[in-house]
Amino acid sequence: MCCANGLAQNAGVSSSQDNLSQSVRELADQVRELRVSMAELRAESEHAHAETRELRRELEELRASSAPKKPGLLEAVVRSGSATVMEPRDSPSDDGVGMVAQAGGSQYPESQANPPEEQKQSGRGATLEEQFELLSGKVDDQYQTKVESASKYRMRLSGIVLLNMFSNQGVVDNIDLPEIAYGRLPGNSGGSFGASLRQSQLGFEVFGPTVAGARTRADLQVDLAGGFPAEPNGVNSGLMRLRTATMRMDWENTSAVVGQDALFFSPSAPTSFASLAEPALSYAGNLWGWVPQIRVEHRFVTGESSNVLLQGGILDPVSGEVPWKNAYRTPGPGEASRQPAYGARIAWNHDVSGQAIRLGVGAYYSRQDYGFDRNVDSWAIMSDLGIPLGSKFELSGKFFRGRALGGLYGGLGQSVLFSGSDPQDPYTELIGVNTVGGWTQLKYRATTKLEFNGAFGIDNPFARDLNHFPYAYSYGEPILARNHAGFFNMIYRPRSDLVFAAEYRRIDTDSLDGRDWGAGHLNLSMGILF
Repeated sequence: MCCANGLAQNAGVSSSQDNLSQSVRELADQVRELRVSMAELRAESEHAHAETRELRRELEELRASSAPKKPGLLEAVVRSGSATVMEPRDSPSDDGVGMVAQAGGSQYPESQANPPEEQKQSGRGATLEEQFELLSGKVDDQYQTKVESASKYRMRLSGIVLLNMFSNQGVVDNIDLPEIAYGRLPGNSGGSFGASLRQSQLGFEVFGPTVAGARTRADLQVDLAGGFPAEPNGVNSGLMRLRTATMRMDWENTSAVVGQDALFFSPSAPTSFASLAEPALSYAGNLWGWVPQIRVEHRFVTGESSNVLLQGGILDPVSGEVPWKNAYRTPGPGEASRQPAYGARIAWNHDVSGQAIRLGVGAYYSRQDYGFDRNVDSWAIMSDLGIPLGSKFELSGKFFRGRALGGLYGGLGQSVLFSGSDPQDPYTELIGVNTVGGWTQLKYRATTKLEFNGAFGIDNPFARDLNHFPYAYSYGEPILARNHAGFFNMIYRPRSDLVFAAEYRRIDTDSLDGRDWGAGHLNLSMGILF
């Protein structure tokens, strides 16, 4: 099935990427919250230090006053630290202490305890010592803010623990990440319910040295959406997979990026916490991919609040096929062409009263070789935009026209169609599938913590290509003619590190033989970012 190919491709391919305007606002909110947190942390630290000094003074006074009477016990209590244990007595005495100290592992029976005054001093000393250790531990925790790497360069750990609870009405390709709807088979219940944490993510970022005037940085992003182990309840044990892994060198206006990253010529995606394992509206107008690449970026300042961004690079020529083997890598049609894919983009960014306007145009080209001199040119031209509509609303979107885009999740994953069921037959003909599509989203920010998003997308392969052969074959059956999907969600962030979201998605898929299928998907999400 074409969707199965896309899902398998996912096993080798972020976080949904919000647009620049949203990122700037979120960063501003986080900076404000960070300032408040730092002020609270500073006040708490000063208070803890003051309490620590007071406890030290009281301990010294207690040590001096109790030394002539019982030098061994109090000294052991003060010096043993963690070796001091306080145990409750069965019958607390009238003095209210109700504890018998064990110092150095030796227990003092209650019948042999100190006289009342010495017992008070001993119990008080142990209690003060416990409080001192507790406060010292809190102060130490406050200063443990650095994650140390083997290279000793600064490292930052980030990620999200995300729970998704979902319910489907209708049959979909993937019950927790639906993209395509199918018809109901005999005996099928026609729906499903479940929960998953496999969209949780983990990221590592390392800040390296300055080389040739450029700041160096590397990051690695993984999640748990790489498939399921073959074991009972394996659906709850998602396998880890690589999302992105990049290395950067950033000069003042130029950057060089090497690694596996999102498509730079097709940036942005609809906002959704129901679809973090892959960007929302995949196979419904959203071209995307996590692809190995080398690219160069250069920014030209064109005004006080505007700039032009130029991007260009080469990429692994993906084509959307399922790998033939699990342990060995064999060339796909794109890699068999013996040349990389090429991408480029130019974008204009302008800031208006703290709100960003973005207009971009991108292009893509690669060659696909299916053997026996059967070659297909894969290409696309696309545009992306982000336009604020006042202080509360924002319109964003992406539109494309291209051919043989199955590797970029275009054409419903169908790069080519075959005249026969055996693609390896030298007499089997093929044709590249032309397609057009895109998506648009309207965002409403009710407050700094609450936002609403509505989005719609469509992927529409050309009918003349789908009907080119009397009996066409794709990588699977049936051949899909069109797919469109839309969603509405609410995202509430009481804190910058806490997210609650609810989303309803509708998917409608048409097949080449005239069958139309629909499905609805309700998703409730809760996430904690770290």
